[in-house]
Amino acid sequence: MSDGAVTGIETVIDGAHAFGQFPFTRDELDCDYYGTSLHKWILAPIGTGMLYVRKNKIDKIWPLMAAPESMTSNIRKFEEIGTHPASQRNSITEAVTFHESIGSERKAARFRYLRKRWSNRLRELPGVKLLTSEDPEQSCAIGFVSVGGFDAAALSNHLLEKHRIFTVPVTTEGEYSGLRITPNVYTTLEEIDSFANVMEKIVKAKKLV
Repeated sequence: MSDGAVTGIETVIDGAHAFGQFPFTRDELDCDYYGTSLHKWILAPIGTGMLYVRKNKIDKIWPLMAAPESMTSNIRKFEEIGTHPASQRNSITEAVTFHESIGSERKAARFRYLRKRWSNRLRELPGVKLLTSEDPEQSCAIGFVSVGGFDAAALSNHLLEKHRIFTVPVTTEGEYSGLRITPNVYTTLEEIDSFANVMEKIVKAKKLV
């Protein structure tokens, strides 16, 4: 290419937290491979997923289990995983129907509203850092909050054990430490406010309460 762009590099995308959370299309990504779990944002059963392989790449990728030569270029050769409950696969249709009944844009708008509802209450508190962009093109449901003076794992355990609030502690050596907050469409405003209330009390008290 005349613009100096590198070509011929195959792209593989782990889209576990993208598919079903915010609107996009595979064509926009122009990737060769895309994989996602469907239990996160589509709300299908755990163990379900989706795999995209660009058509001209299928024949060179080996399936997990042996497939006949007649399926060399058939995407369905990747579906054979041995005996598994049919209910899981059958329920995907219902989950996708539910997702489509809400609509991707409306779903993303709700996610952003929920994230802002708790993050706006915490952002001005002393020692609190919000490491999620406010740009709607760069963020959606997931928010990341760091609270100075608190171990992320200990704070997460406290929230779960005392207040029944589930969060995910994330610590990267030398970079950041905090909690990943991930509401979904079924999360109520009362639950969001309860989380914000507890966090405000902890930050102001400077101890786990």
